Amino acid sequence: MAETQWIDGAARAEALRAAVGAETEDLAARYGWRPGLAVILVGEDPASEVYVRSKIEKSQAAGMVSLARRLPADATQAEVEAQIEALNADPEVHGILLQLPLPAGLDSAAALERLDPRKDVDGLTVASAGRRVSGLSAFSPCTPLGCMMLLKESVGDLTGAHAVVLGRSVLVGRPMADLLLEANCTVTIAHSRSRDLAGLCRTADILVAAVGRPGMVKGDWIKPGAAVIDVGINRVPHPDPAKAAKGRTRLVGDVDPVGADGVAGWLTPVPGGVGPMTVACLLHNTLMAAKRAHGLA
Repeated sequence: MAETQWIDGAARAEALRAAVGAETEDLAARYGWRPGLAVILVGEDPASEVYVRSKIEKSQAAGMVSLARRLPADATQAEVEAQIEALNADPEVHGILLQLPLPAGLDSAAALERLDPRKDVDGLTVASAGRRVSGLSAFSPCTPLGCMMLLKESVGDLTGAHAVVLGRSVLVGRPMADLLLEANCTVTIAHSRSRDLAGLCRTADILVAAVGRPGMVKGDWIKPGAAVIDVGINRVPHPDPAKAAKGRTRLVGDVDPVGADGVAGWLTPVPGGVGPMTVACLLHNTLMAAKRAHGLA
């Protein structure tokens, strides 16, 4: 059996945020401006509130200008898009994040397309996706970007590796495949209609699980020594019956960690693996957007 190295995403994210903060302070000292990140939250979804609060706190901790634009749940499509356009025109805002999902009745895709691609720091617009697929410069969605950083720092050169991406979402699966191709991997995208999912996964030197199904990937799905990146964030009832009765839950990934331990060469835990990297990469992308806006990158 392989000795599994657990990838500490929390520590890597902390280091990345520190590096972003140091460069932010250098820019402020040399040029008198700071990268600015604006987050738009529509409605009062509890999970979105938590995510937005974390993004604001961490961007402020990195020394960035942090703006929160909150709209009520009954905001119209025109009001949401007008807020985006106002931020597009604000020279002190270098990155814009529209927190998803939007309340029912609003068109997320249409709203995202109002984003200036130069400020699309989560890489979600059609323009950003098209540039990535064409091999042109564009921001990558933060979660796949974080996965790539963890892979490169853990495994090293990925050239020639066979990577299997389990999941084909536009948020993770497809951009993840693009980034792996850029790293010279041979890439297979697997999904719910793929034949012999377990067999496909067993061929992977790199396995990225992003399907949103708790513990779907078992130990015998994993090639011994493979690098396994678990993107899944699933809430399941707490294993303690007393706590479960009170509605308590716990976070688990798409990979069975007990089965994977001792088989995978590298493995990201849930929580503490990919999740912390997402916000850190948002700050990284915002810093890059600011530098490009000022002709420094």
